[in-house]
Amino acid sequence: MTSGGATGTPYLDGASVVLFSGGRGGAGIARGLLRAPNTDLAVLVNGYDNGQSTGALRRYLPGMLGPSDFRKNLLLHLDPGDPRQAAMIGVLDHRLPASAGRGDLDDLVDGLTRGRVHAMLPPRTRAAVVRDLSVLAARLDGDPGLDLRDCALGNLVFAGAYLRLRRDFNAAVRSCAETFGSPVRLVNVTGGENAYLVALKQDGRILADEADIVAPQDPVAISELFLLGSPLTPSRRALLEALPGGHRRDALAGGGARISLNPEAGDAVTHADLVVYGPGTPHSSLLPSYLTPGIADAIAASRAGAKVFVVNLRDDHDVQGLDARALVERTLRYLGDPRNERRTITHVLRHRAGSAVTEEPGGDAAAGIRWVTADLEDPRRPGVHSGTRTVAALARIVGETSLLGAG
Repeated sequence: MTSGGATGTPYLDGASVVLFSGGRGGAGIARGLLRAPNTDLAVLVNGYDNGQSTGALRRYLPGMLGPSDFRKNLLLHLDPGDPRQAAMIGVLDHRLPASAGRGDLDDLVDGLTRGRVHAMLPPRTRAAVVRDLSVLAARLDGDPGLDLRDCALGNLVFAGAYLRLRRDFNAAVRSCAETFGSPVRLVNVTGGENAYLVALKQDGRILADEADIVAPQDPVAISELFLLGSPLTPSRRALLEALPGGHRRDALAGGGARISLNPEAGDAVTHADLVVYGPGTPHSSLLPSYLTPGIADAIAASRAGAKVFVVNLRDDHDVQGLDARALVERTLRYLGDPRNERRTITHVLRHRAGSAVTEEPGGDAAAGIRWVTADLEDPRRPGVHSGTRTVAALARIVGETSLLGAG
């Protein structure tokens, strides 16, 4: 594969694209895809986030998934240079003070209602935000147990929508996408069933939740992920840690949550022209999505000729001891295709400074995976994928794949 031809995205014009993503890791690529003409973009996210204010919400509303990564993806299309869109960014990213209590939320809702806060909000967005925050406030009247300190306002809007829509998390995602005018099909990969993420390290130690998984770690690699039906309490963790290593794994596997594939996610993947396994924090944002029953079959049945794994530019805390090839192998394993016999991954795209779009020698020919390098970094933001460069490389892969298929 060589670079020849003009830079651009003609092979993505009118394409349906699925991007597996987390909160911010794939944001640059998503924005680049939104700029491609007539592209239909579905961003598939999981809701296992359990840190800080998200964790507080999940404890307050048992059964609710974490809204944080969905909230972050509602920012993709918003331009801070446009006053109305900047006001929407302000709502989504606004955090209550570290000393916040119920009175602070009431004052904020009143300020939004009267137009004193985020004054440039479009009227329709303002009305929807006030409606959903008021639903949450009414719940707090009867049960004041939510810790509001440092809560993201956008997460509270999600929580209100979740309550208003009879605790249907996926309906809340759709509602919030409509509230903030998202052009992206923002889709929870599961049917909305509650689950809690737990990891096991190679030496048998347990990382009890998503917050532990993304935190700074020692060099021992994470070996396996589990989705549990209830939070791992300190007492249950102590019991597990008293077991021998193999029994510990079996006990965690036995507590698995019952989750299902969101039909909207399955349909998006099946009808995609391009599937992108985006960058992000692998063990919290990406790999858990691949544990969803049915998602592997949807990928195998997809009409997409290119299914591209995009390598992170920088290592996150959770990838100690794992290089790009190990993460590709782990992705295939989690998707039930360890030898890539179903062509779950067709290409791996990774960054090399100053490189044109070029195929690497010595790729995984036996597995049918082509390793491709290109200069993918945003020159203004080191460590972040340039949407323009990465989407151009993806378009080149799609184009050459289409030509090979036609031949």
